[in-house]
Amino acid sequence: QVHVVESGGGLVQPGGSLRLSCVASGNIFRIYVMGWYRQAPGKQRELVASITDSGMTNYADAVKGRFTISRDNAKTAYLQMNSLKPEDTAVYYCNVIGSYQYWGQGTQVTVSS
Repeated sequence: QVHVVESGGGLVQPGGSLRLSCVASGNIFRIYVMGWYRQAPGKQRELVASITDSGMTNYADAVKGRFTISRDNAKTAYLQMNSLKPEDTAVYYCNVIGSYQYWGQGTQVTVSS
């Protein structure tokens, strides 16, 4: 069984910063890609950023220059979010791709004054 747990969400004012963490544990031998997705009310889930096991990154245009994805070991990833905007408000989900694809439960990020 594989568990994916996100943390670090919360309420922040526009222009502020948050750091999300994602930890995968359990019976997973190798993780090829870790990614962050988000889903705002009434909208489809969308890719925010992803990072491969070799360190290659990919970002949505809406977050380029403001968000940074990183990994500090094979099963932990982070999303540093700076210059947050109200339109970044969403539930953020961690996605893990190994032999199968796994999702976390999500963490709420609210950007509001």
